[in-house]
Amino acid sequence: MTRIAVTGHMNITADSVPLIYSEIRRILAAAGDGANLVGISCIARGADSVFAQAVLDAGGALEVVVPSRNYREDKVKPGHAAQFDALIEAATTVRVMDFEDAGRDAYEAANAVLVGSSDRLIAVWDSQPSEQGGTGTVVDLAHGRGLPVAIVWPEGAARE
Repeated sequence: MTRIAVTGHMNITADSVPLIYSEIRRILAAAGDGANLVGISCIARGADSVFAQAVLDAGGALEVVVPSRNYREDKVKPGHAAQFDALIEAATTVRVMDFEDAGRDAYEAANAVLVGSSDRLIAVWDSQPSEQGGTGTVVDLAHGRGLPVAIVWPEGAARE
């Protein structure tokens, strides 16, 4: 089994979604057939959900890491709720972190699970510095653990 986790920007533009999806599918295809693929994601809006859908479309299994018990109610915006719920339903495993509230500690713990349970990381990242717990921090964590990281930011990709 090839286990690939994702980190990335939540605020990618609608026009960026097909560009990013295509690049992620290319990376997943190079990793092997879908039957031997596990994607690990927090399924936040944006990059995490694009990756999760690409994993499912490739025939892979989806493992979801939810940062806190109240994440769905407190952090999932109405425009993302249907996709979030569909991805939860499609997941083979859903792990809810032991935090009541979503916040820095919950996100950092979830990121540690992503990196600690994968063979490689896909980062949908414009390579700009990020706040603690953001995409750049997760990339640094993966590098520190010797995990291969594929940066995805195709020409034409943008953030809102």
